[in-house]
Amino acid sequence: MIRFTLACDSGHAFESWFPSNAAYDEQSARGLVTCPFCDSPKVAKAPMAPAVARTDRGRPETPAPQLPVPSGSGVPPAPAEAPMPILATEPERQLRALLRAVREQVVASAEHVGDRFADEARAIHYGDAEGRPIYGEASPKEARALLDEGIDVMPLPPAPDDRH
Repeated sequence: MIRFTLACDSGHAFESWFPSNAAYDEQSARGLVTCPFCDSPKVAKAPMAPAVARTDRGRPETPAPQLPVPSGSGVPPAPAEAPMPILATEPERQLRALLRAVREQVVASAEHVGDRFADEARAIHYGDAEGRPIYGEASPKEARALLDEGIDVMPLPPAPDDRH
């Protein structure tokens, strides 16, 4: 695999991996290489510094210099701060809002039992504890065992923003 630094005709710089130089050339000729920021198919390779293994493991690493795109390459230099691509489409934003609402409803109406979830779910199922909505943490093995016992459980996904 080879990583190329690419730039589009609007000046957006980005990186992409290809199996070989020939694979990049073939995909580019077919119009399959496009800018993730503006979807332009007018993309060219930017000059890159080779990746060389370090031998001085004890010294702090200095960042590699940014190489300018030579004039005449047909690709303008990338701006210092390229805009971030849009990460979520409208359906994705709606799904995230729905997941957030489901989680908020569960948190508001159920008791958090933490890592005692499997034990509490069993106790409720077998009548050893008061029936009530609960949520908490269980390992995949514990959740599978609950399902095998006929105890209905389901995962509560983390809030979409909790992983950022």
